[in-house]
Order: sequence, then structure tokens, then C-alpha cells
Amino acid sequence: MNNEKEVLVFKSLSDYNRLKILRMLANSCCELCACNLLEEFNITQPTLSHHMKTLIEAGVVISRKQGSWSYYSLNGNQLEEVITFLKALINTDIEESKR
Repeated sequence: MNNEKEVLVFKSLSDYNRLKILRMLANSCCELCACNLLEEFNITQPTLSHHMKTLIEAGVVISRKQGSWSYYSLNGNQLEEVITFLKALINTDIEESKR
């Protein structure tokens, strides 16, 4: 991950609704339709679209269109990169504290 990508990812994770969307996707056995996501929120469809666009641009969610419906799932590869980045921060901190 580079600095620009890191900023996009962490900005995307800094919103209550987007974190709730990620939890819903993580807890689903498969991808979710936008209509399923919208049922769980007190927001409009354009607001959901904005949140999904933010998550997709950050790379943490994958979108697939089928007809007029959009389906979403987590991007495990990108989330693994986030975990690796955070672990590197912890390891750097541990190494510096040993000195």
C-alpha cells in the first residue's frame, strides 16, 4: 500500500455507516444486493450509493452489476493489505521500544 491508498482506505473506514456495511458484508454468506443493504439503514439510495462508491474506490469492497441491480462483497486481498500495514506499524513500534 502507498500513502494515497492508505488515506483512501482509512477515510473509507472512518464512517459509522460504512463500517456497518462492511460488517454486514462480512457476516453474509455471499454478496449482498444494494436493496438488502438499504433495508438496514435509515438513509436514501443516493446516500448508500455514495458510501458504496467510497468503499469501492478504497478497494475494500467489490461491486458487480447484474441487470439493474448492484451486488457487493468484501475484497479480501485489500483487507489483508490493511492488516499487513497495521501489523508492520505494531512491529516497528515494538522494535523501536526494544532499543
